[in-house]
Amino acid sequence: MTPRIHVGVGGWTFEPWRDNFYPAGLPQARELHYASRQLTAIEVNGTYYSTFRPATFAKWRDETPEGFVFSLKAHRFATHRKDLRQAGDSIRHFVASGIAELGDKLGPIVWQFMPTKAFDPGETQAFLELLPREVAGRELRHVLDVRHASFATEAYLELLARHGCTTVYTDSPKFPAIPHAGHDLAYLRLMRSEADCPTGYAAGALRSWVQGARAWVDAGPARAAYVFFINGAKERAPAAAMEFLAQLRG
Repeated sequence: MTPRIHVGVGGWTFEPWRDNFYPAGLPQARELHYASRQLTAIEVNGTYYSTFRPATFAKWRDETPEGFVFSLKAHRFATHRKDLRQAGDSIRHFVASGIAELGDKLGPIVWQFMPTKAFDPGETQAFLELLPREVAGRELRHVLDVRHASFATEAYLELLARHGCTTVYTDSPKFPAIPHAGHDLAYLRLMRSEADCPTGYAAGALRSWVQGARAWVDAGPARAAYVFFINGAKERAPAAAMEFLAQLRG
């Protein structure tokens, strides 16, 4: 399995996972330890709502195995605003909050826009210019998660390419699916898991995503892919991610 394909779920604390993913009786304090040994990445949603201390990021780093990666959703204070040009202080506060403690386990940072935020070229460019390129000497990779259909345009993708950023590709009935072909990083959020399917996505459907991820990274040595199973029938997300990994290994 190529280490340039990272597969996981959103978060690791979810009550229904305690009867179909985590072993019976597993202490909640051990859930990250367990999840990080079944999956290869986790998208952290908590950083979107709360500010964490450097010691917390260091604890996550130490609890997870070598090669595991965290993708962090940036705090909503930076993106849930009328004018993104004014986000500078919030961006700097998030980046300086201690995320560098993750070290090699720091993956992409996801900046999730409000669903009502429409594409404005000048505003989007100004926001991209505010994103720092490194923290504590470590390169940062930025991913925009846009929810408004007006972003499905070449002008948006050209702006991203110009600033070395990429966009989330969402498999969802609610949000636009925007390609990421102008960047070496592919970031997929697969949101169509079904409760009546034990692996969330049918094996054949997953096979198509696995083949796509393989083809993506095989096209260049700098390419990487992050694949997260999020929402939909969330109780099936870990099973979907593990089936994806099994097909990837096979």
